[in-house]
Amino acid sequence: MRALLQRVTQASVVVEGSVVGEIGAGLLILLGVAKPDTASDAGFLVDKIVNLRIFPDTHGKMNRSLLDTGGSLLVVSQFTLYGDCRKGRRPGFDAAAPAEQARALYESFVEIARRSGLRVETGVFQAHMEVALVNDGPVTLMLETQPLETSPGKLP
Repeated sequence: MRALLQRVTQASVVVEGSVVGEIGAGLLILLGVAKPDTASDAGFLVDKIVNLRIFPDTHGKMNRSLLDTGGSLLVVSQFTLYGDCRKGRRPGFDAAAPAEQARALYESFVEIARRSGLRVETGVFQAHMEVALVNDGPVTLMLETQPLETSPGKLP
């Protein structure tokens, strides 16, 4: 799994002209699922995200977690995080999980996140979405559960 985290002061998702998810301060998570991913990857990633110390303390140091701040999560499915652009001019998506597997793991990720006690909003799986955000910092991080493939001729 890949999660692109953006610390935000606000974020929202619109589908077909209607707001389907909206948060104030917290994290926007763009979540991609790969073929080898499992439910344990979802649990690992949620735990890492909600405990990651990327929010400022009273001295301005990134020393507080989302759990510490009581912020919210907006989780948006994004299979294009597994787009491979190393060859040619069109991304390849061979590493991305098939829709049925990706949906199940996306929903598992969201359910595990909700059990943390935080407010969790979502986009709509496989929908065309318009995502708006105000990046705070900016702070943007990529988390992964599977190591990147590296071999001769491949970029890390």
